[in-house]
Amino acid sequence: MIVLGIGDVIGRPGRDAVRAVLPALRKERAIDVVVVNAENSAGGLGTTPETADDLLDLGADVLTGGNHTWKHREYGPYLESHARALRPLNYPEAPGRGVGVFATRDGRPFAVVNLIGRTFMEPTENPFRAVERALGEIGDKARVIIVDMHAEASSEKRAMGWHLDGRVSVVWGTHTHVPTADEEILPAGTAYLGDIGMTGPYGSVIGLDPVHAVKKFVTSRPTAYKIAETNVQVRAVLIDIDDATGKARTIERLTLRP
Repeated sequence: MIVLGIGDVIGRPGRDAVRAVLPALRKERAIDVVVVNAENSAGGLGTTPETADDLLDLGADVLTGGNHTWKHREYGPYLESHARALRPLNYPEAPGRGVGVFATRDGRPFAVVNLIGRTFMEPTENPFRAVERALGEIGDKARVIIVDMHAEASSEKRAMGWHLDGRVSVVWGTHTHVPTADEEILPAGTAYLGDIGMTGPYGSVIGLDPVHAVKKFVTSRPTAYKIAETNVQVRAVLIDIDDATGKARTIERLTLRP
């Protein structure tokens, strides 16, 4: 099974980049599953039903979220009614779900788990405990298991990779908007990447217009939240997974320019 993960999509520039590259890429690389982190797809902060529908229409099979999932209150009911849109599992008493079992277009099962970290983040349930609950829910329904660990600290994401090595197919990180170069297959067969990076304008400060972002750091005062528009790129990760065992064969970082 060929799985593509697309990192944090930033507003319209990110969605337009996915629109430009995904259809051809899916065909060219014979991709079976596309998982997109959508938590910044609406104006750079949060997700709306409209941006979620847009990404699903563009070819995403499953959407994941993060700490900005709750920015737009109308997304809560959407999460309740759309199984292919996930939110971090370890938010207590939140709408929607953080784990799901799905099928490829030719009927092969796969599971996705969405977690959020706690280091330098808001307090939530322990993701290491929550993921055990998710694995119990998946059970023998799917051998291929994909984990999106939305977290700030590279150490917490790395620890999750080792914690799940041999029990899931891939652990990739999202949230920082900065791609890492630490892709590997861990000893027991789990593919790992610390952070996919963002899909959006790299002529920016993690997606924001540099003028406004720099002003905020210089003055320590709030400034306009304006998405940049230049040097738009799609950052993604491609994993080849053995359907029978759920073990990863290869992992490859992708940088695509529309």
